[in-house]
Amino acid sequence: MMLQTLNTGLFKLDGGAMFGVVPKPLWNKLNPADEQNRCTWAMRCLLYESGERLLLVDTGIGDKQDAKFFGHYDLHGSGSLQGSIRAAGYDLTDVTDVLLTHLHFDHVGGAVQRTGDLLRPAFSNATYWVHSAHWQWATEPNLREKASFLAENIRPLQESGQLSFLDRQPFPFEAIDLMYVDGHTEKMALPIYRIGGRTVAYVADLIPSAAHLPLPYVMSYDVRPLLSMDEKAQLLQRAADEDWILVFEHDPIVEAATVMHTEKGVRLRDKGPLSAFL
Repeated sequence: MMLQTLNTGLFKLDGGAMFGVVPKPLWNKLNPADEQNRCTWAMRCLLYESGERLLLVDTGIGDKQDAKFFGHYDLHGSGSLQGSIRAAGYDLTDVTDVLLTHLHFDHVGGAVQRTGDLLRPAFSNATYWVHSAHWQWATEPNLREKASFLAENIRPLQESGQLSFLDRQPFPFEAIDLMYVDGHTEKMALPIYRIGGRTVAYVADLIPSAAHLPLPYVMSYDVRPLLSMDEKAQLLQRAADEDWILVFEHDPIVEAATVMHTEKGVRLRDKGPLSAFL
């Protein structure tokens, strides 16, 4: 049984959007903005091997959009999804399952690749997993999220016959529980691993970085921000009580951390690479 993070590169998003109602003088100390008010963020995925199955969680932004699209997000860094999988000792064809926490472009873009005019799943032997309610949410998008759900990232998964719904078929990993949250988007799936006597929670966009641990630090992208605060509070309560390891998908520096109760709420205790906790 193996669990490791994958670096798929860095990108930039508006700091105000990422920190919501929190004033810039506060969040700018945590993740300084550039001259366009954009902060640097990671796209950190997870790779989990159990028996004969190899599970990838989220896929980063991919590389199939045009230069104009990527120009908005200033992709940089040396990491890539395919390169990181191969550096871990695997081939793309070894991936048997891909869990997509949700279908925003920076989480699902690498799930589909472009060859000429052809769009097809990047992992030819994999089953792609998503909640059916989120699939409907993404394929019939609301005006707030429409720009985040790109048809070229989504439709090829269904057309290939490789798509499965988490709420309709058994998820083939006994050591993983799935927590569904609805504040950021409908039915985002957070995998909770039980490994080596520890609990590891991949917190996706519920808590995108260690800087987002305080409850008011909620993204403007969230469709139900008050619900996000409640869901975050519940998860952090359990994480502090039960000594969970949290893995941050978007933190450019902090890969994983444990948390503790303080007078100001749940805050960071220890931080480091995921391997240091397992």
